[in-house]
Amino acid sequence: MASTNDAGELKKGRLGVLGIVFFVVAASAPLVGMTGAVPVAMLVGNGSAVPGTYLAVGLTLLLFSVGYSAMSSRVTNTGAFFAYVGRGLGTNMGVASAFTSILAYATIQLAIYGFFGGLVQGTMAGYGIDLPWIVWAGLAWVIVTALSLMSVDLGAKVLGVFLVLELASLLIVAGAILVDGGPDGGVNLAASFDPNAILAGGLTGAAGIAIAFAFASFIGFEATAIYGEESSNPKKTVPTATYWAIGIITALFAIVSLAMVTGYGNAMVDDGAGGEMPALVAAILNVTAVDGAPLANPAGMLFDLANTYVGPWIVSFMEILVISSLFAGLLAFQNATSRYFFAMGRGGVLPKSFASVNGRGAPRTGVYATSILAIAVMAVFFIAGLDPVLNLFFWMSSITAVAVMVVEVLVSLAIFRYFRKEGGVSAWKSTIAPLASAVLLAGGVYLVMSRFNLLAGTAADGVDPSLPESAWSLSPLGWFLVLSPFIAAVIGFIAAAINKKENASLVKDIVS
Repeated sequence: MASTNDAGELKKGRLGVLGIVFFVVAASAPLVGMTGAVPVAMLVGNGSAVPGTYLAVGLTLLLFSVGYSAMSSRVTNTGAFFAYVGRGLGTNMGVASAFTSILAYATIQLAIYGFFGGLVQGTMAGYGIDLPWIVWAGLAWVIVTALSLMSVDLGAKVLGVFLVLELASLLIVAGAILVDGGPDGGVNLAASFDPNAILAGGLTGAAGIAIAFAFASFIGFEATAIYGEESSNPKKTVPTATYWAIGIITALFAIVSLAMVTGYGNAMVDDGAGGEMPALVAAILNVTAVDGAPLANPAGMLFDLANTYVGPWIVSFMEILVISSLFAGLLAFQNATSRYFFAMGRGGVLPKSFASVNGRGAPRTGVYATSILAIAVMAVFFIAGLDPVLNLFFWMSSITAVAVMVVEVLVSLAIFRYFRKEGGVSAWKSTIAPLASAVLLAGGVYLVMSRFNLLAGTAADGVDPSLPESAWSLSPLGWFLVLSPFIAAVIGFIAAAINKKENASLVKDIVS
């Protein structure tokens, strides 16, 4: 049995730039995003301009990373966001952001468990093995828990293998389509990257819907700083890994989605009712439909293109990789959540037992807490007869999107205030980039919240969430879910305000 270490220190020097990039890019699950978010964004969002939308959101997050990277060179703490907010906005706000961050990472892991369980259930049923979704999710839960108790560099190696295969498959399909040129005989960059096309339909309509889905697809990139304490040279490793992670995710979504648009072309075709519609829309309606219901199988879009331009062999390969991509995301977010629990235990916000690590340097109690929480929530959803995808996945992932972006706004403001007091960096890093990113991200929060009914499937009765006028039309459950990140923040703030002893420990941890 591995020995345990109660000194409250993670093993240093285990990860380099590449290892951290593997964790955070795997967390964004690009293949899942391509088969899930992108087709929806194209159909109910701004169509052919989705590639430009992903590029614009990626540039916004690169702007955020300017100040974020500057802060990571001053503060190395596995609590990352809450340590940064604590330094800039005070301990109480730091704890408030920590509660929201834990909610974000716990809910996204739950969302992936739901998607994983539902997908594997359907896949295995095709082979005559018909078991409930929670059995498959539970099997993944056991493996993820075991791996997260091992050395963090082992997890990075596992994710590395999955990620390389995932990226290779996406780039092969994209390359084949772009070289072919599709029905139009070439790539139409203007249709995808013209600002007017990106903003078509307005921020409260089609453009806003696409932007909301794009922001949701980037969840996980901000976890680079979480691994700072376990990296070889955190002052350099974390900033470099952050830029690489955002760059890779942005380029991947922009290039592959551009290929998906090119694969169907930008011509107008007969809509079957005497009118016309874009060929892209007609194709999505056709290839993603199940029993006449569009988008019931959004993965059908990428798989149809892969089959057409590469061959059926790669479709079979990608169907397996979607599952491995989900598993990679589970492991990445398990590591992120357990390290947040560890940081809060070390700071005195949670019991000190949360600050213990095992002989391999893994945050033992944080891992157990993350796993227990996950299996308990999955059990509740299963017993209640709720769907693993329509309910567990969409509800939880939508909460994550709001929670992460809210904390990113707080981090941007904290960076601005911290460097106003401390100085030592350029105005670009200390003022311009943080404030600009705070404004842009706050706009993103507004768009995601206004379209929460579409993201989570929690529209009020009788409301079509795809229509511009349906913004903010939520069911009572939808309002609770969309406000839960703010509720978590308030609870955290109150807990910090009334616990002076814990505050003293946390201040010592944050400034160390």
